[in-house]
Amino acid sequence: MTEQGREPRVRLGIAEVMGPSMYPTLRHGDQLLVQYRAPVKAGDVAVLKHPLQQDLLIVKRLVERRDGGWWVLGDNPGAEGDSRVFGAVPEELLLGRVRARYRPLGDQRSARAVASWLVSALRPVLAERSVSRRLRAR
Repeated sequence: MTEQGREPRVRLGIAEVMGPSMYPTLRHGDQLLVQYRAPVKAGDVAVLKHPLQQDLLIVKRLVERRDGGWWVLGDNPGAEGDSRVFGAVPEELLLGRVRARYRPLGDQRSARAVASWLVSALRPVLAERSVSRRLRAR
């Protein structure tokens, strides 16, 4: 939200993943570091407003620019709720680029579980280079 026409000062935020649409890249419950108004390109994971229900935020991979906005897909091909259902997402509904994900420590507190968590808890979320080729191959 802007104040008297000025850009907001906060450029980073946190979002939580709900659901399986981005599995295996992101899991239900992961926390995401989001850079608002960051430059994006095909392959990036982004937070967007849902084009049909704009009070709902979605996390999807940007596949390509099309007339009308970005074509977005989840990384889990079996999950619904991406551009295959609602079409291209208008550019103005793109909020930010996901930079990293943080997996909270689960209920299991054994030494092995904690060591495994330490290795994988914080990871950058990188662009997928083959995303355009994958879309054309379907």
